[in-house]
Amino acid sequence: MVGAGLAGLSCALHLAAAGRTVTVLEREPGPGGRAGRLSLAGYTFDTGPTVLTMPELVAEPLAAVGERLEDWLELTRLDPAYRAHFPDGSVIDVHADVERMADHLAAVCGPGEAAGYRRFVAYVEKLYRLELPRFIGRNLDSPLGLVGPELARLALLGGFGRLAPRVARYFTDPRLRRIFSFQALYAGLSPYQARALYAVISYLDCVKGVYFPRGGVHAVPRALAAVAVRHGVTVRYETAVVQVEVSNGRARGVRTACGERIPADVVVLSPDLPVAYRELLPPGLAPRRLARLRYSPSCFLLHVGSRAAYRGIAHHNVHFGRSWRTAFEELVGRQQLMSDPSLLVTNPTRSDPGLAPAGRQAYYVLVPVPHLGAPLAWDRLRDRYRDTIVSTLEDRGYLGFGESIEAEQIVTPEDWAAGGMAQGTPFSAAHTLRQTGPFRPANLASGVENVVFCGSGTQPGVGVPMVLISGRLAAQRVTGAGTGRPAR
Repeated sequence: MVGAGLAGLSCALHLAAAGRTVTVLEREPGPGGRAGRLSLAGYTFDTGPTVLTMPELVAEPLAAVGERLEDWLELTRLDPAYRAHFPDGSVIDVHADVERMADHLAAVCGPGEAAGYRRFVAYVEKLYRLELPRFIGRNLDSPLGLVGPELARLALLGGFGRLAPRVARYFTDPRLRRIFSFQALYAGLSPYQARALYAVISYLDCVKGVYFPRGGVHAVPRALAAVAVRHGVTVRYETAVVQVEVSNGRARGVRTACGERIPADVVVLSPDLPVAYRELLPPGLAPRRLARLRYSPSCFLLHVGSRAAYRGIAHHNVHFGRSWRTAFEELVGRQQLMSDPSLLVTNPTRSDPGLAPAGRQAYYVLVPVPHLGAPLAWDRLRDRYRDTIVSTLEDRGYLGFGESIEAEQIVTPEDWAAGGMAQGTPFSAAHTLRQTGPFRPANLASGVENVVFCGSGTQPGVGVPMVLISGRLAAQRVTGAGTGRPAR
C-alpha cells in the first residue's frame, strides 16, 4: 500500500480484516495525506478537509477489525453546521435538525420557504437512499452496471437534470438557493452545470450533519493509523515510493527513494491517480482518456493564527459575494479569479481552543480559484491575492483581521501541485457526467493486473466520505469480494 491518507488507511483496515498482510508506505512523517496537520507558532491547522460528514464511514473500517469509533475519536456535531453570510448583511444558520431548521426558515424567510425546505429534504433523502448503495458504494466496471430499476428511479426523480433549476423548485429566496446548491463546487462544477443527483451532497452537509473531531479532521487518519498498527498493519513513515516494479503484466513490488525493494503480491496506490500513472508506473500504461480529464477548480488557502475573535461567526462560515452565476462563469467557465469571491472561513478554535495558544484563534480561509490550467503566475500573484482576500474579509465584517495576524501560511495551486496533485487541485477530476461512476478513471490499473487505485481520482470520487468508500472498494478488488473482477 502506497500512501497513509484516508483512502489508503481505509483500504489497509479492510484488508487486515480479511486476513491479508499489509504494509503501508508513506513519504511524510505521519499519516493523513491531504488530511494533514500544520503546526505553526503554537497554532495547529488542518491542511486539507475541515468539514466531516457521515462519521459512520469512519466507523466502518474500524468496525471491520472489531473497534468502535467512540473509543478512538471524540466527535462533536456542529450546530449550526454552517452559518451563511450574505452581502445585504443577513445571516442564515444551517441546522441539521430538520424541525429546528424549518422553524428557523419560517422565522427568517417565511412559512413558504420552510415548507419548500421540508419538500427539499424529502427529495434529497430519496436521492441519498437510492444513490449510496447502487451508484456510490460499489465497484462499477461498465455503464451496464448501472442498468436496472434504480437507474429508472433516478431518472424519474430528475437526477439527470440540472441542479440549480431543481433547487429552485423548492425555494424562491435566492439566499436559500445558494445555501442548498453551492455544494456543487465540491464536485468541481457550477450549480448550473451539475446534475441534480449531486443534491445528495447538500443532504450530507445540511441534513445528516457536520461533525468536528477534537484535534481537527487530522485526528481521523491518526486514529485509523493507530488502529491499523494495533491490528497488524505495518506502517512505515518517511518512506517515499518512486517506482512500481512491473514485469510480464504484473507488479512484483515497489522501490523506495533510498533504493530498497519491497516485494508485493498486490500494490494499492492512493496518490492522485494521474500522478501515480505518470510517476510510479511504467510509461505507456495510462489510459488515453487521462490526458483529456477535466479538473475541478483548486483553492487558495490562508492558515491564520490571530489575536482577534469575532462574535458573529460560527465554526464554519460561508460568505457569499454579490455575484453568483457570474462568479461560477469566471471560476469554472473562463478559469479566472472570481471578481467578487465567495469563500469559506473555518474557526476551529470555537470548538477546540487547544488548537491555539491561550486567548488566540485559528482561522482557515478557503477561496476557490482556477486550477493550473489557467494562466495565473502564482509565484507573483500569491502575496497580492493574499492581501485582496484579507481586505475582502475586513469588508465582510472581520474588522482588523490583517493587523491581528500573528502567524500565517499561504497555500496556492502551485503548492498543491508540489504535493503531488494533478493540475494543482486537491479536488481531482471534476464530477461531470462523463467522469462519474463507471466513467471515472477505474480503480484497476490499465495493463497491470495486480495494481489497484484508491482515493479521490477514482471511484466514487471527491470528499472524505467518498475516499473512505474508495478504500473499501479497493480492498474488495484485492480480495475479490463484492462486485467486479479482483486484482489477482
